[in-house]
Amino acid sequence: MRRSTIAMLIVVATLSTRLAAQAVSLGLAATVGSNWQVEAADIGYLRPVHAGPLRSVMLSARAGSFIDEGAIINGSRGFVGGLALGLRTGLARLADVGNETNPATIGADLTLEMGGYAGTNSPLPQGSSWAAVSLLPGVRFSGEGVRYGLVVGPTVFFGSVKPQLHAFLGVRFEFPLAHHSARP
Repeated sequence: MRRSTIAMLIVVATLSTRLAAQAVSLGLAATVGSNWQVEAADIGYLRPVHAGPLRSVMLSARAGSFIDEGAIINGSRGFVGGLALGLRTGLARLADVGNETNPATIGADLTLEMGGYAGTNSPLPQGSSWAAVSLLPGVRFSGEGVRYGLVVGPTVFFGSVKPQLHAFLGVRFEFPLAHHSARP
């Protein structure tokens, strides 16, 4: 009974939001640096929220592999998958570009992301499963339709050993589920 109630609440919350305000996100998520790093494809669902400075919440799934940045040949090892929950602030407008009737906005925001990962054949000291928390300042470009984003910041891996700090890089493309149409 409890599972069906939770699923029903998720469906009601999704359907109660205007379709144009929701988006699907596609992108790449990676830790960067030397030695073994995680590189993954990212697909997510964005939904607006209005809670203090937070303006959107994103649930995303990631799938990728461990990459040895020092290897020239055969630097891939194992599979990694994960789920992440991101909370993003509103866009601080830096500039408007384009014509006056249809400007595109360049802005900055901040994302707090929490995720859980599991991997096979993991070379990381955390072992085959770990959690991560990231604080990601980002630059976004939004025009009519697709929104583009670049986030870079620290991420901390928590696992069976002491926490480790990594650098995180994400490139995201957000596609609204519906388009606004100009009214005459």
